[in-house]
Amino acid sequence: MKTKKRIFSGIQPTGSLHIGNYIGALKNFTDYQTEEYEPIFSIVDLHAITIPKDPNELENNIIEITKMYLANGLDPKKSIIFVQSSRPEHAELAWIINCFTSFGELSRMTQFKEKTGKSKDLATAGLFNYPVLMAADILLYDTDIVPVGDDQKQHLELTRNIAQRMNNKFGKDTFIVPKEDIRKNGSRIMSLTNPEEKMAKSATNINSFIALRDDADTIRKKIKKAVTDSGKEIVYSPKKPALYNLLTIYSSFSGETISDVVDRYQGRGYAEFKQDLAEIIIQGLAPIQARLDDLDNDPRYITKVLAEGSQKAAPLADATLSRIKNKIGLG
Repeated sequence: MKTKKRIFSGIQPTGSLHIGNYIGALKNFTDYQTEEYEPIFSIVDLHAITIPKDPNELENNIIEITKMYLANGLDPKKSIIFVQSSRPEHAELAWIINCFTSFGELSRMTQFKEKTGKSKDLATAGLFNYPVLMAADILLYDTDIVPVGDDQKQHLELTRNIAQRMNNKFGKDTFIVPKEDIRKNGSRIMSLTNPEEKMAKSATNINSFIALRDDADTIRKKIKKAVTDSGKEIVYSPKKPALYNLLTIYSSFSGETISDVVDRYQGRGYAEFKQDLAEIIIQGLAPIQARLDDLDNDPRYITKVLAEGSQKAAPLADATLSRIKNKIGLG
């Protein structure tokens, strides 16, 4: 019987992780490495193949996400870190709860509409169905709390609905109904080239994001090119979305309140503010990049972390799957 609140989160091994991932997720993950929580972090590779990927690139990205977890402070002694596909229980539970999820629910998922646009006939069944796999990821570990961004709230609500539906049918002890943990400050970092769009690691314009591996000169160039709003005054207002985004990034890296940052740059203009912002990001990423350099030179350690993480996840996943199969008559 578990004695701690269980946390589950996962990152897809696609593209380059950027400062939006750091501010909205990675930076906060270490907060759960306390006596109060039992944190589980997965590299969700099954989600990544909903859109076809080059096999070698996918394999390399799985290793890269593992390094990013470790470089950002996740400790294998305090957190379970593993690759999703190493635990077949994810796929098996996904099929089971898929049979308790309606087509209508999935067709209303906003992200599916955004990713497919007018090309729904060409979309894979996996892309349509991946919110069910996401629900299985969470429910498989009797998760209490899920750290999510604003864009994932709908998927977590689907997870909660599935859990409650099956609890009503098979008993209240079938699934734990997870709760969300949304960090308000910095939960949605926007593109540097278009502040109306979220910063995305899959973006084709490399100037739209700052990757966690970008060197100092690259960071300076990207921040210098970052779009700003009309006028010259440093103000924090949704009416100036570009500056609103840059101030959020500044505050997240410096630890200062946004009001303090705004006060400091009164009358100093965008150029000086952006120069300082670049340096603060460079300083903030320096220890992460140093740790990444060490991990790049120790591939056996990465293999060891993932193998041990999968072993630790196994009994937790097996217990839940066995319970659910017994509940529905497959035991």
